[in-house]
Amino acid sequence: MWPLQSLDVAGVRRAGIAPVPFRQFVLKVHSRCNLACTYCYVYRGADESWRDRPARVPEAVVARAAERIAEHVEVHALSAVHVNLHGGEPLLAGPAPLVGYVGTVRRAVAERVPGCEVHASVQTNGTLLTEAGVAALADAGIRIGVSLDGGTAALNHRRVGHNGRPSWPAATRGLRHLARRPEAYAGVLCTIDLASDPVEVYESLAALEPPSMDLLLPHANWSSPPPGKPAGREPGRGGPAPYADWLIRAFDRWFEATAGAPPVRLFAEIIGLLLGLPSGAEAVGTSPVAAVVIETDGAIEQVDSLKTAYEGAPATGFDVFRNSFDEALDHPGVVARQLGTDALSATCRSCPVVAVCGGGNYAHRYLAGKGFRNPSVHCPDLEKLIRHVASRLRAVADTRS
Repeated sequence: MWPLQSLDVAGVRRAGIAPVPFRQFVLKVHSRCNLACTYCYVYRGADESWRDRPARVPEAVVARAAERIAEHVEVHALSAVHVNLHGGEPLLAGPAPLVGYVGTVRRAVAERVPGCEVHASVQTNGTLLTEAGVAALADAGIRIGVSLDGGTAALNHRRVGHNGRPSWPAATRGLRHLARRPEAYAGVLCTIDLASDPVEVYESLAALEPPSMDLLLPHANWSSPPPGKPAGREPGRGGPAPYADWLIRAFDRWFEATAGAPPVRLFAEIIGLLLGLPSGAEAVGTSPVAAVVIETDGAIEQVDSLKTAYEGAPATGFDVFRNSFDEALDHPGVVARQLGTDALSATCRSCPVVAVCGGGNYAHRYLAGKGFRNPSVHCPDLEKLIRHVASRLRAVADTRS
């Protein structure tokens, strides 16, 4: 077992634990946002490095990042990678530059590994989607994911502009444009608001006919707990589980839905893990992390959720001009997130649902002064939800036996 605060990377490699190559490259194309969501973990989190970075990614950064991605693909003989255009709000850069950025990466990869597929997507708040913009992105094979808190104006009351005005009217227009190009619609991400009715949230989002959706636990940790969780608690199992209660109501509505209901990723991942399948999401499971971030100044960073922990938490000290992605694979923070159950606390390793929970999102385990080797701040929620899903599956199996 390796203590994460002083991880001996060389020792991990000598133990025969090989790195898992990155397959998802999050390219930050704009570091500012046209909204001021009240719960934003980037602009209201502990890390404020965005203030010192270029608002828009320079072409030189994109070109060098593309070369580094192609290099990584070639070294590891990858057959496919995903480039996710992110922000801030990436559409502040405009659709044409986004198409150009993806083209730069695809050309660089094709020169080195002609058969490798480069899938691309953009995650947006939807307010800047226009008919022409959606068409340009769709024609370039760039899928569009939208972040919402629900499918009504009332449910999106936390998503406001810097002037305090609601973003829902603009987001609604964007969704109408996106509906005309369903092949480009990647789905909806929704951060849970305990004040909202979970069935209403699910049904209103399903009414938007996304190909998929995900319900996200708010990014928080033991030092900065999420709404509904008391401060000052010591890490461990047990305690209040308001997010489980919320998610269980949403799960039951989804589980009982008729054919054609959009898949909810969190629920599908838990079901898959209970059935013995590997995980493919950060929220649950122990599959190695395979995502890396390229900031607008070219810095190579770990995933954004770490911004909630402390200033500089996502940093690796590497950048695309001086370093390869293989060097980033040997960063202690990345290595720790590829160790599976070996990276978890003793509490997690002794838990009967650890194979499904996986300790939860890495960022949610943080406690100032003690690092990340703790259960998730959402631990009781995850355990209660997993046990509920298992009981529903068991009941179905019993009726068919």
